[in-house]
Amino acid sequence: MAAKARVRKSWREKLADDKGLPVVKKIEGTMSRRWGEGTVVIPAPREVDEIMKKVPSGKLITIKEIREILAKKHGATIGCPITTGIFAGIAARAAGEAAAEGKKDITPYWRTLKTGGVLNEKYPGGAEAQKRLLEKEGHKVVAKGKKFAVADLEKRLAPA
Repeated sequence: MAAKARVRKSWREKLADDKGLPVVKKIEGTMSRRWGEGTVVIPAPREVDEIMKKVPSGKLITIKEIREILAKKHGATIGCPITTGIFAGIAARAAGEAAAEGKKDITPYWRTLKTGGVLNEKYPGGAEAQKRLLEKEGHKVVAKGKKFAVADLEKRLAPA
């Protein structure tokens, strides 16, 4: 009997799979050394995507701000830095998939940056594609070492 071939989920399927999330947990173990005491919310992928969708043209958000919004929403001390970043990447790739199919109403993932306004090289097309999309919306992107970052980030952040 032939083994069943595993079919890879699309990015949009991964985005839609909440896997029992969100959950709020007590901060423990190695995490407490870095993040202190309290609780951490592990968001659902769609929650991260919804926040990213609300960022208007000309404005930006960072993973840090998304984490703060999620923590406030769930009454947690912090939003999980690891899963929030992973889910932002999934949302970006899901939007890239939809765009490749000709869809126009996609999550504007290029407006979501890493800490300090650094562009995300893991987004569709890499940091170069994100740079082009941001510049098209009027943002000034500058070299920051080997990476790119948005100049005047504080002036460009969307209100939380």
